[in-house]
Amino acid sequence: MEILWSPWRNEYINSAESKSSDASLCIFCRARDNPDADETQFVVHRAAYNLVMLNLYPYVSGHLMIAPYIHVAHLNSAPKETTDEMIDLVKRCENVLAGVYHPDGFNLGMNLGRAAGAGVANHIHMHIVPRWVGDTNFMTSVGETRVLPEDLNTTYRKLSSRF
Repeated sequence: MEILWSPWRNEYINSAESKSSDASLCIFCRARDNPDADETQFVVHRAAYNLVMLNLYPYVSGHLMIAPYIHVAHLNSAPKETTDEMIDLVKRCENVLAGVYHPDGFNLGMNLGRAAGAGVANHIHMHIVPRWVGDTNFMTSVGETRVLPEDLNTTYRKLSSRF
């Protein structure tokens, strides 16, 4: 088996981890506390218990994250109404992304804890990533580069108008 290394990812994970241990520095808590800055923080939707925002380091255009307003590190620490709404928002995101990007499928998941690869380990969040047949390549791991067809501002405008 061959191994492909992407050391830039480790630096990102370690820097985000150190910043996320304090709720005042957490990207999701900052977004929660600054609703007037939704456009600059790429928050596309606010619900009762969660917000939906673009990933600043997307794997593909349309990569969304659903994060609760409550700053908790463990899924089992979040209230039921928060996790119920989170799943409802994932379903809504699927519909919005399907309508805007027409993907062939979706990756959906959570990385709970630093060891699981969470970039923000102390604040749970769900990822939904649209996928297309043949969209994977070695640019990220070998070239340390992601090829995205649009910038975050364009993605924000496309998606925020659909919520």
